[in-house]
Order: sequence, then structure tokens, then C-alpha cells
Amino acid sequence: MKRSRINTTMAEADELIKRYGFTLPPFAYWTPDQFQANADIAQNIINARCGWDITDYGAGRYDEMGLFLFTLRNGRLADLKRGGGMCYAEKLLISKQDQLSPMHTHVIKAEDIINRGGAKLIIELFGSDETGAFANDKGGVVYCDGIYKEFTPGEKLTLMPGQSITLMPGDWHAFWGDGGDVLIGEVSTVNDDETDNIFKDPIGRFSDIVEDEDPTHLLVSDYKAYFA
Repeated sequence: MKRSRINTTMAEADELIKRYGFTLPPFAYWTPDQFQANADIAQNIINARCGWDITDYGAGRYDEMGLFLFTLRNGRLADLKRGGGMCYAEKLLISKQDQLSPMHTHVIKAEDIINRGGAKLIIELFGSDETGAFANDKGGVVYCDGIYKEFTPGEKLTLMPGQSITLMPGDWHAFWGDGGDVLIGEVSTVNDDETDNIFKDPIGRFSDIVEDEDPTHLLVSDYKAYFA
């Protein structure tokens, strides 16, 4: 993705988030220079990879296959492993109309996906085989707003604003907006986007960036370069 497109997407996303009554935390608006100046006191943000995240999955077709994310808070995997402490994470996502977030699952993370406002959110579901791999002939069980729901392979569920779905490790899922853009909330166990996204097809989790202008704000994928 071009950095100019990323900068524009950030501004558009911030406007949509505010439209539905949410406000991002102050560090979201730091310039790269401000972030570097605050690096000592922001180590928890950096280490937890909180912040802006915009991906086209390396395919270069953001409007067709992509996702906006902002990680608001993220716990510690060590706490999750010992069974106590900060074991949770929270994100805001935006799925544009017909913008595919491709079929994937997680090994560790369980998550609630919540339609916070906007259009309908479509979620396509498949189950796993005995090894945890994608199985096009297997369904499974999810909870929608806490209600037990069996799904058939390839079933598409519709979440209206206010509705949610709970997905467990091994629940394969893809999603997209239907009828417009959707603001999505994600509440989950500790989030590790570098290793815990298992895609059905061989694609990347992060974008390759063309630096055609300076960044307005840093992406989480910029942190290694800026805070080595």
C-alpha cells in the first residue's frame, strides 16, 4: 500500500469511529516524532503492539481485500499462559462494503466480534478437521449474543448493529460489510497478530508499504523500524 493511502484511510477511519460515539486514545494522534519522544513511557504500547493497523494482506487490492484495525489494549501472553493477569485485548475494526477479510482462524485467541454500527456484517463460517486445518465439509458451534448456534459448512451469518458472535480457536471465518461500511468491536484473549493468524490461503498479514509521503501516524508494523 502507498503511505498516502494509509494516511487517508486513517483520517477516514477516525471520522467514522467518532460518528458512532467512540474516541481513540491520545497516543493515536501522536506524530512519529512525538511517539519517538515518548518512547520511554510508551513501552507498554510498543511491546503490546497497540495502535493503528491497516492491511491489504500483501495483495495490493485494499478495497477488495483488506481491513482497518486499531488495537486499543492488549494483554501479555505470559499472563495468559500462567492463567492470571492481563489476559484480554480490545480492538476497533472497520470493514468496508464488500471488503473481504479472508478466511482464517486462530490457535490461541478466542474473540467476540461485535457490530458496533453502520451496515450489516456478514461472517462466513467453516469448521476444522482433527488437526485444526480448514475443513470445507465441517460445521461447528458458535454463540451469537450468547445464544447457542450450530452452523453448517460455509454458512453465512448476518450481524446487525448491536449483534455479536463468539468465535473459538478452530472456527474458520471470513467477513465483509454488506450495504455499507461497518464499525466492528473485537474483545478477545491476548492478541498476537504476528503468529496467531492462520490463513486458508498463503497470504501475508501485513502490507508492504510504498513510502510516497511521510506517515501521519505510525502503524504497529512501523514500530520495529522506529524503536529498534
